[in-house]
Amino acid sequence: MTGDGRGPIEAATAELTAWLAAAAGGDVPVGPPVDPGSTGLTLWPLELRPARQTRGTGAREPYRFTVRYLLCAAGPAGLPRLDRVLATAAAEGEPEVVLEAGDPGLWRAFGVAPRPALLIDVPAQVARPVPAAPPVLRPLRLRQLAMLTLDGRVVGPEEQPLAAMRVELVGTPYATHTDPAGRFRLTGVPHDPEQPGRPVRLRLVGRGRTLTADVDPADADIVIVCEAPAR
Repeated sequence: MTGDGRGPIEAATAELTAWLAAAAGGDVPVGPPVDPGSTGLTLWPLELRPARQTRGTGAREPYRFTVRYLLCAAGPAGLPRLDRVLATAAAEGEPEVVLEAGDPGLWRAFGVAPRPALLIDVPAQVARPVPAAPPVLRPLRLRQLAMLTLDGRVVGPEEQPLAAMRVELVGTPYATHTDPAGRFRLTGVPHDPEQPGRPVRLRLVGRGRTLTADVDPADADIVIVCEAPAR
């Protein structure tokens, strides 16, 4: 919405009608082209067209689009006014005027006879304000996470070591593989010292299987047992 409560299409239409009144030498009503008896010019918002969007590093950029209007002459009295609009737009360089309003299907859709007309493109935008951040109700407190090293083994039934198994720390890029003895080591694992009993979730990938295991980070020798696949 604009500062006066109008939407972007309504605001673009009001701005264009004010410009047209000055350029054409009289008010231009907003409405579809009609027959019979109408004289002068009529303006009608025909379609909305997407515009190139921009991206900034600060506040969210508004959503940009173009409103395409149909400006047509109604009767001989409208031709001189249409001439003045075209000449003014050409001299000022704006608004953007398109001479593509001669499609017979357009006039059939309105149910009127073809007539001289212009398409006028007016830029518009919708503001996208950044949501307000919630207030901070408590003093900020910085916590330093401990960096742990997890040592363990991955074994199958009867303590058979499983080599070349990928061991991943879920939700992080940390990963390693088990050696021929099934052992693995993950270093630099972040852990909250205020929650020492909180388990660490690992994901095991290999031998056509994927499974997860919650392990105790305080365990000096973690053993993860992979059951034999069901047949």
